[in-house]
Amino acid sequence: MKKILIANRGEIAVRIARACTDYGLASVAVYADADIDALHVRMADEAWGLGGDRPADTYLHIDKLLEAARKSGADAVHPGYGFLSENAGFARAVTGAGLTWIGPPPEAIERLGDKVEARRLALQVGAPLVQGTAGPVQDVSEVLAFAEQHGLPIIIKAAFGGGGRGMKIAWRMDEVADLYASAVREATAAFGRGECFVEQFLDRPRHIEAQVLGDTHGNVVVLGTRDCSLQRRNQKLVEEAPAPFLTPEQRERIHTAARDICAAAGYTSAGTVEFLLSGTGAISFLEVNTRLQVEHPVTEQTTGIDLVVEQFRIAEGLPLRITRTPEPLGHSFEFRINAEDVGRGFLPTPGGVTRFEPPSGPGVRLDTGVQAGSIVPGTFDSLMAKLIVSGATREQAIARARRALREFRIGGVASVLPFHRAVMQHADFTNGESLRVHTRWIETDFAETLAAEARAEPLPDTALVRTAIEIDGCRVALGLPALLLQGLQALPGAQAAGAPAASSGAPDEGAVPAPVAGTVQAWKVAEGDTVAEGDLVAVMEAMKMEMQVTAPRAGRIAGLVAVGSYQAAGAPLARIGD
Repeated sequence: MKKILIANRGEIAVRIARACTDYGLASVAVYADADIDALHVRMADEAWGLGGDRPADTYLHIDKLLEAARKSGADAVHPGYGFLSENAGFARAVTGAGLTWIGPPPEAIERLGDKVEARRLALQVGAPLVQGTAGPVQDVSEVLAFAEQHGLPIIIKAAFGGGGRGMKIAWRMDEVADLYASAVREATAAFGRGECFVEQFLDRPRHIEAQVLGDTHGNVVVLGTRDCSLQRRNQKLVEEAPAPFLTPEQRERIHTAARDICAAAGYTSAGTVEFLLSGTGAISFLEVNTRLQVEHPVTEQTTGIDLVVEQFRIAEGLPLRITRTPEPLGHSFEFRINAEDVGRGFLPTPGGVTRFEPPSGPGVRLDTGVQAGSIVPGTFDSLMAKLIVSGATREQAIARARRALREFRIGGVASVLPFHRAVMQHADFTNGESLRVHTRWIETDFAETLAAEARAEPLPDTALVRTAIEIDGCRVALGLPALLLQGLQALPGAQAAGAPAASSGAPDEGAVPAPVAGTVQAWKVAEGDTVAEGDLVAVMEAMKMEMQVTAPRAGRIAGLVAVGSYQAAGAPLARIGD
């Protein structure tokens, strides 16, 4: 391998580009229109545009990614996490184009990435499991039948995805239908496939996972555990390694099950086997993520192993440099720094980053995809950066984390920093005797009221206006930022006489405003319906999360915007009249 195409964006693309430099490889970035000046684009040795704004037109578009590899002369592809990282079809397309795939073989992705097949494999090797459907359900009636047979709560999960997308927990029978439909929509949007299966849901469990490496010589090693219990909407917010307060027997059970599952699947490259640990101490296999995890840095910090470089070595056919689980080197926390307003229910807040002052000092590492001046688009994930803090002990890592979180300053968009600061003062998380948080702790136990942040400025227009020009007789495609053209139009004399004047901006009291910049996924009412104040009227998707839209007043609703349309924050989605 000499040149790596990074089929991703944001902080993970920056992370991979740096690993390429460390390992002596050239790196190639790709970008959507909104990412033309993103940090990952400037960090790579070269960058190629994908021509579009939405995931389906850019980072999920296999043909465009392969064409970028061809044009750039890349001989290998690293998919990062999310997007196509767990897509066996993409892996086959990469190898079919004569390129090296930096990840597990397509057969292992299919076997383990299919959550139902992974359950069967886990049963074969003796891993612990809760009850679940034998395969993907065909419709909501099968979900209801499972709930009636095994009882509530149940969890509806995307069969071909991960990262919490397409995952819904039903506590009441009357919400099963809507949650199933929502899970299918999210799974389709995030992974291109909407199949879902159903499992019993363990209430208030911890989320424990094991990091695995496998090479092409049949060696599989578990590097250790992580605890990822602090989650919101099934999205992890804080992770740590090693997972604290496990008994030696529990740790060994997790290590053995993870190793056996991956060995049986013929797994190579980096992967993660996830488990739930109930309050009674019972362990249940959850799923396998056939890719690099967002939280991989805490394992790197506590093992001294660069997981991305190890992926490069494995892809080149080299054997693992370790053959047994290493003893942890201290303790490490990772804090996901998302562009979300914790005071408004973790509402995504795309926009421009006007201030970005990260901490430094002993034990501090920052993996970031933004800096001051960056744009956080509304069409992609809300993750801006990851703050990783390490210490010789968990106690020292906590003390350093408190200091680092106090130092961190971000402006222009809201962030989850206030939540992280509160968590690191909460006894449920920081006491030295046990970990009292669980996967729904934020929704059920976290009682602190955090202030809403100032509303972000409207998201700048990040579109590119494309045209063709001729240079020395050669036709060349040219993409110009829309903001640049708008600035040129604003110059004296640029506007034609008689141009329409700007609107007065008077608020429309009958409007149903978009709570966030995003896509209208579904209407829950029809044109002309009568609604009461607070009724659910629509569902929007922003930064890969679904948001509910409620009626601000009672009346008759009309003027519904089209499903699938992208709307700015505050834009009227409909009007409610008397």
